[in-house]
Amino acid sequence: MHKFVTILAGGGGTRFWPLSRQEMPKQLLNISGNDIMLNDTIGRFNGVIPLENTIVVTNSSQAVQLESIMHISVPASNILVEPLARNTAASILYAALFINQKFGDSLMVVSPSDHHITDETKYKKTLTEACSVAEETDKIVTIGIKPTFPSTGYGYISHSGGTYMTKPCNVYEVVEFVEKPSFNVAQEYLSSGNYLWNSGIFIWKTSVIIDNFKRYLPRLYKAMLPLVDDSDRDHQKDIIREIYPNLQSTSIDYGILERSDEVVVIPGDFGWNDIGSWDALGAIIPPDEFGNIVKAKHVGIQTKNSIIYGEERLVTTIGIDGLIIADTKDALLICSKDRAQDVKDIVVLLKKSGMREYI
Repeated sequence: MHKFVTILAGGGGTRFWPLSRQEMPKQLLNISGNDIMLNDTIGRFNGVIPLENTIVVTNSSQAVQLESIMHISVPASNILVEPLARNTAASILYAALFINQKFGDSLMVVSPSDHHITDETKYKKTLTEACSVAEETDKIVTIGIKPTFPSTGYGYISHSGGTYMTKPCNVYEVVEFVEKPSFNVAQEYLSSGNYLWNSGIFIWKTSVIIDNFKRYLPRLYKAMLPLVDDSDRDHQKDIIREIYPNLQSTSIDYGILERSDEVVVIPGDFGWNDIGSWDALGAIIPPDEFGNIVKAKHVGIQTKNSIIYGEERLVTTIGIDGLIIADTKDALLICSKDRAQDVKDIVVLLKKSGMREYI
């Protein structure tokens, strides 16, 4: 069975504003100091899935820039361009239909484009095991991350505690998907041992996920059927532009995973971090002796527990504690670290204010 990975790379990264912008979101930025986050993600599949079997789903505002800096092993013809955002369910169905049409029933891994993983050996081992489970069964397989602290910024997966299968690894039946909890609830999840962080990494056969779309999201499936009926790629681009404005916008989690009783989870422990907002930067850049995460030309006095990012100008600080300072050529962000998740609201406010040149 052919193996493919679909990387979802169309997000705006609004919680990483002002560094992340609509045409140059964080997945196209070199935050790690190694390569852009998208290419780091592509490279991690090497040895598990052929790099030329990478499908990248992005949007029209990012496509040209993405193609110019994407990993050389990925053919440009494997970039699927959405004319506008319709959440993850539409993106995944687009890729599943594309793969199924060209190669028949295939194994499909879905991955975000902006995660950071410290132990790639363990990651590849877990991914290989998950691929085996998906290939041997008709299950929807997800990788859940063993939580290390009571995070309020991640979604959780609750599992039964009883193993569905033990070879090639421990596999558990999923009870429910839970949205970002309060701190007290997150502490309870951590103590119970039956909750994992939702990594957003999914593995299934294309036939399995397409059948689930038919069952749980039939309106979305029927709307995208014209893609199956026309194999000409140029015609498909025209079809996509025509049908996308009318597609329902829903996430794969809400649309299928939370409703299906065929979802299983494999625990993973490989140094995973979702670099979704400024307060997650510590997963890539180690804090200094004062707890500061600094990627800037910076001079500080009595500065601690802060995140300081700068591009060109010198950033100086005196007597601050627990702040985020992000300085770019045309915008400056200053906020409390405990409000890092709210940075996206600034982007919404800029849109409402007609200040689109800053987003």
